[in-house]
Amino acid sequence: MEDKNQNESFSFTYSAKEQKEIQSIRNKYAPQSSANDKESMMAQLRALDRSVTRKGTLVSLTIGIIGTLLLGFGMSLVTTDLSDTLGIGNPLVPGVLIGLAGIGIAALSYPVFAAVTRRERARIAPEILRLSDELLK
Repeated sequence: MEDKNQNESFSFTYSAKEQKEIQSIRNKYAPQSSANDKESMMAQLRALDRSVTRKGTLVSLTIGIIGTLLLGFGMSLVTTDLSDTLGIGNPLVPGVLIGLAGIGIAALSYPVFAAVTRRERARIAPEILRLSDELLK
């Protein structure tokens, strides 16, 4: 009688939805297959492409914001009583000079963006070309 109980086993199959969930969890922990390698390489290619302009955007935004703040400060010196608070007798000349400096700095933001982006493209180009060659095979 004991032999009969030992031979009996329990078998259970999961539904399609549960099997899909199990497979997705398993894929997180299983070694990557070739299909997943292509997906990860494509994601890496997209990330590299986005990173090219990200650095230039940050630098140019910083320069543009600093220039705009200087322009606003120069305008405030001329148009408000801020010059009296700061003890500046004739605020027109320093206000205009500070405003012009702000305009000049803000105008540099696009050329700086272009230069930084060009430099980043040159730095990342070999990696992007390598990844795209592997994906096109």
